[in-house]
Amino acid sequence: MAPPLLARSTTSGDDGGSGLLGRYAAERATGALRAPNGCVYLREGAVYCVECPAAPAPEARLTAAGRLSARSRQRAAEAAGAQRRGGRFLVEQGWLTQGELEICQLGALLDAAFFVLPLAPGSTTFTPGEVHWLGVVRLVSAVALQEATVRRRALLDRLRPWAAADEAPVVPVLPVAPARSDGPGGPGDPAGPAGGVRPAVTGRQRRLLEHADGRHTPYELAHALGQSAYLTLLDVRGLAAAGLIRLPAQPAALPRRRPGASGADRRAAAPGTAPRWHLPDPGVLETADPDIALLARLRTALEENL
Repeated sequence: MAPPLLARSTTSGDDGGSGLLGRYAAERATGALRAPNGCVYLREGAVYCVECPAAPAPEARLTAAGRLSARSRQRAAEAAGAQRRGGRFLVEQGWLTQGELEICQLGALLDAAFFVLPLAPGSTTFTPGEVHWLGVVRLVSAVALQEATVRRRALLDRLRPWAAADEAPVVPVLPVAPARSDGPGGPGDPAGPAGGVRPAVTGRQRRLLEHADGRHTPYELAHALGQSAYLTLLDVRGLAAAGLIRLPAQPAALPRRRPGASGADRRAAAPGTAPRWHLPDPGVLETADPDIALLARLRTALEENL
């Protein structure tokens, strides 16, 4: 579930108040801007909700935190009605406080915006009057949202050398040590039982390591834990930089062919001989992998016999 917008430049459209979102904000539009990676909901030019498959929605976060059951969420969606008062219904039923709802909604909005913005004009459509089922919980200016997204992207770009960890299963290098020390040299000692210093990890990174099973990607872990997908990427890259998780192996390149690998020099010494198919000598290949050696011999034969 990897979003393609991670590679976008921070200057490619919606910086400041420019771009497609800025235009609809200036027009004080109300409705939904649908892009390939998600949807931005507007109320009189201000943003109140952003949805994206890569980032957990507010209800997913609340459910993962044990604050909202799937049944309660369904009841709220059904009771939202034409006015889309789902959020207010959750508060009126006593299932959430207004503060909980606002904090969760704003966190999910900022998280999803990172993957959705900037909007591509050629693949974005606007539906006037469309409203999210939660309704308006809190409004955010388009300019402030875009500026926050640019800052977040710049922060993640500092860890670009470890971007290969974004889409790969998270595989811890070592078992997670207990959060508290059991005494010098014990399993909870930061120096470790052998006296080697372990890189310090944050509480959020520790939680990721505890749930990493070598099968789930950062995006899948973010959904399972009901936490920010952006912060999960940031933590995973930080763990990779510290050597605490494995980076995916890069595909091995075919070895370079050394002179004489195909015996072409020996064949050239016999002028007038009809061309024949020759496999290169296996003893001069610079690899110990039999599969790669076979591919290299076939490649060399094609180069010199066709």
